Amino acid sequence: MKPTTIITIVATLLIFVGFVLWGYEKNGATASAVQGVNVNSVKSALTASQPFYDFGTISMKDGNVSHEFTVTNPSNKDVVVSTVLTSCMCTTAFIIEDNSDIKGPFGMAGMGYVPPANETIKAGESRVIRVVYDPNAHGPAGIGIIDRFITLTDTTGGELQLEIKAIVTP
Repeated sequence: MKPTTIITIVATLLIFVGFVLWGYEKNGATASAVQGVNVNSVKSALTASQPFYDFGTISMKDGNVSHEFTVTNPSNKDVVVSTVLTSCMCTTAFIIEDNSDIKGPFGMAGMGYVPPANETIKAGESRVIRVVYDPNAHGPAGIGIIDRFITLTDTTGGELQLEIKAIVTP
């Protein structure tokens, strides 16, 4: 075999292996984000009295369902929530200080514009996070068990994760 042929084969294999490793790394990160898992996350100072809510069985024909989580800052320092992201386009979130001050909607990163939250929660204060799930967002294939995450990230990099579940029927 000619040396140029061997060099071409080796170069092609190296490029192929590089693409495989690059794709594996990207897919692993995407899968973690979709499942609401961030291996580099830091716990936020914020707390939720009930970080999980199960809607039970819901019907597509009945439309959107919502739940309100209460998020509290039990620390002695103000916490600024910089972003609110959801794990799927079918889920949106809103920050509510009172019924006249509503921020959002916040949705899934990479699926259109998601505004920054920039919400200061003073020491000892609380906010309501209203989560709205659209059971029709995935069409007829969207029936079955759903598990969605809402992640609040503060300016220190701390994260608080909220979770909703449901069984979607036609």
